[in-house]
Amino acid sequence: MKIAILGYDTEGRSSYDYFAAQGHELTICDQNADLVVPEGASAVLGERYLDDLDRFDVLVRTAGLPPRLILEKNPTVASKVTTQINEFLRVAPTKNVIGVTGTKGKGTTSTLVTRMLEAAGKTVFLGGNIGVPPLSFLGELGEDSWVVLELSSFQLIDLQHSPHIAVCVMVVPEHLNWHTDLNEYLTAKAQLFAHQTASDVAIYFAENQTSQQIASTGQAHKIPYYAPPGATIDNGCISISGQVICRTDELQLLGTHNWQNACAAVTAVWQVTQDVAALRSVLTTFSGLPHRLELVRELTGVKYYDDSFGTTPETAIVALQAFNQPKVIILGGSDKGASYDDLAQAVASGNVRKALLIGDESGKIHTALHKAGFSAFEAGGDTMEEIVGKARDAAAPGDIVLLSTGCASFGMFQNYKDRAAQFIQAVQALA
Repeated sequence: MKIAILGYDTEGRSSYDYFAAQGHELTICDQNADLVVPEGASAVLGERYLDDLDRFDVLVRTAGLPPRLILEKNPTVASKVTTQINEFLRVAPTKNVIGVTGTKGKGTTSTLVTRMLEAAGKTVFLGGNIGVPPLSFLGELGEDSWVVLELSSFQLIDLQHSPHIAVCVMVVPEHLNWHTDLNEYLTAKAQLFAHQTASDVAIYFAENQTSQQIASTGQAHKIPYYAPPGATIDNGCISISGQVICRTDELQLLGTHNWQNACAAVTAVWQVTQDVAALRSVLTTFSGLPHRLELVRELTGVKYYDDSFGTTPETAIVALQAFNQPKVIILGGSDKGASYDDLAQAVASGNVRKALLIGDESGKIHTALHKAGFSAFEAGGDTMEEIVGKARDAAAPGDIVLLSTGCASFGMFQNYKDRAAQFIQAVQALA
């Protein structure tokens, strides 16, 4: 077949390797005119990379490319478009697949699920939005293998298959600069559940109505968490089906928001195994993923935390709520179409000593903070060294300096990882 690989990023490279191994005639299509492609590969690069796609039999869309951009130039090709996730779910030799989506906590939940299953003796592969294309480990799977997929709305918007167990954590508006509107974002999330049958399982956050609505899309058996019969918080303990897994004060993950992620993971894994010891061992040792409330350093009584992965106002709010101490918080970045009103209220009531505003969204955050009656803010600066220097000067012993911007990173930084790396470097350089 003649196949176009639309977008040659990490996922696109994996898709290229997979289809090339099957002997198909491939063409790489990417907007980067300077992209380096494999020797001998056919490629269409630059601004016309989406032209004349109807000449191909299959179009493999990379997650970051909105389907509408493909169809605007090629209105007859909808039936030809697929994705890495669709192909994986179509051909995977195992049906033991757990998919996790939502706005906040899906990466942490997916990792907890993976580690719990491993602790229970299962062979487990973790992939998807967390950075590992699942086709890259397809050849290693057996019928008894388990696969955990963290899935974003970009990957789900045109999903054609659903996993056996699907989990929806907290959902709030996000990526409204990518989606046409909020309804499209929510509809994309719902595709994780839309193709489930009565023999499948749909797990949702009981205290988030949107999560419940999304999980109700398909025909699967519905199980809430944070409410029976899923995992709950009772008397300071995480419990399920009358079994105490661990106390909340034994969790290594910071913040009460991570109680939700722990309960989501326990509920999902409970459908596979009731190995209490395995679940407990993970919850009492796992301290979190990189750039999620990660302690960088303590200097002169001030602790510096990297929460660069949090790119929405809601993630900044839960980061603020994770600490009772006075805080200096770094806010701002590039636009994702979000409102900052709730974040401003959280800052105003959250024992914040100073807010340092950075990036293109600093003006909007300034306005929201002023509206909330909070005036202890100032411009953070144009470099991370300057920003961290101002944070150090504003903080007192016992304070927290928190990089939790509530925004995407583009503009000042390449991505959230670059922002984190520059923050860590600047903090480590403090004397």
